[in-house]
Amino acid sequence: MAQKAKDIGLNVPAPERACDDPNCPFHGFLKVRGSLLEGRVVSDKMARTVTVRRDYVRKIPKYDRLEKRSSRYKAHVPGCLDIDVGDWVLLGECRPLAKTVAFVVLTRQEA
Repeated sequence: MAQKAKDIGLNVPAPERACDDPNCPFHGFLKVRGSLLEGRVVSDKMARTVTVRRDYVRKIPKYDRLEKRSSRYKAHVPGCLDIDVGDWVLLGECRPLAKTVAFVVLTRQEA
């Protein structure tokens, strides 16, 4: 049941490979809405799910200093994408797919 990738309305290239995943924004029924995040994959030990770490800088006004912080997000990986640990990825927010998964991997970014 391989079908052509549909346009998801974002400036993201469609994957060349097709998949049968219903939670794929390109070949399934999953809608992407909300925020887009970039980060590095730090774990891929779960089935079709990766953990992405996003580093950012926060200013502390009292001391007029900056501090490094990070957040970790769990994201679903469609079957049409090959994602490994260390890859930079673009995440799109979607409906909750599990208790902790509310993002889907859209594409691999260049570092």
